[in-house]
Amino acid sequence: MNHSEFAAFLKSRRDRIRPADVGLPAGPRRRVPGLRREEVAQLAGLSADYYTELERGRGAQPSAQVLTALARALRLNGDERDHLFHLADRPVPPATHGPAAQVQPALLGLLDRLTTTPAQVITDLHQTLVQNELAAALVGRPPAVRGPAASLVYRWFTDPEARGIYPAEDHPHHSRVFVADLQAVAARRGGDSEVRRMVAALRRHSEEFAALWDTHDVALRRTDHKRIVHPSLGVIELDCHALFSEDGHQRLLWFSAPPGTEGAAQLELLSVIGTQDMTAGERSASP
Repeated sequence: MNHSEFAAFLKSRRDRIRPADVGLPAGPRRRVPGLRREEVAQLAGLSADYYTELERGRGAQPSAQVLTALARALRLNGDERDHLFHLADRPVPPATHGPAAQVQPALLGLLDRLTTTPAQVITDLHQTLVQNELAAALVGRPPAVRGPAASLVYRWFTDPEARGIYPAEDHPHHSRVFVADLQAVAARRGGDSEVRRMVAALRRHSEEFAALWDTHDVALRRTDHKRIVHPSLGVIELDCHALFSEDGHQRLLWFSAPPGTEGAAQLELLSVIGTQDMTAGERSASP
């Protein structure tokens, strides 16, 4: 592993990101134009001490999981991500549609501009790739899991706690919409192995999913009216919109409410209270 080049590359990528790019306040005492080391560590889910050691060219060779987290936190494009893996002397992972996928630059650029609107980028299997702070405050952060459980669709039919984000009377609607959307994704992907494994697992574990899958209803989830259960604000009525990437593998979701409605007022309040009353893992679903 080329420790010195790896460290220099990390620092160069950190220096170019402005706090506003990742939803952080600039602050009056910021001495560096880019992110602080501890901020990168927080975004990547690492300890500040561990990240500092990496940027100083010390420590053990980082794992592929750590490199993937750093690439996402530092907003690396595909070439930069591959370079990071090369410097760390790790095999470059193949392109993927799953939670290890790189956020497509066009969607990430739009997300960065949605500073007053809850927004996030997900895969076509509803795996959250990145979200702004308002989205985290609204729907919670995704669980730190890999495999099928990284998908909200999978958790929806296998983990009762995942359904707590919506009122119980709305669950049948969301079940139908999730399955119809997955039908469309499976057809577009040509039944690739990731989708086949997920569908097979869901059919084994959920009679509800199996029954809905056998209806063969198909409809991509482009927009929806949702009632989201928030731990402090109660039920928030919002419209959820989806912008699809050109290849259909990723979606930018954002939430809005008509001016003057209770939902709009609750979103205003959400921007004030933020995530102060939420702890990691309390809410693990994302629409």
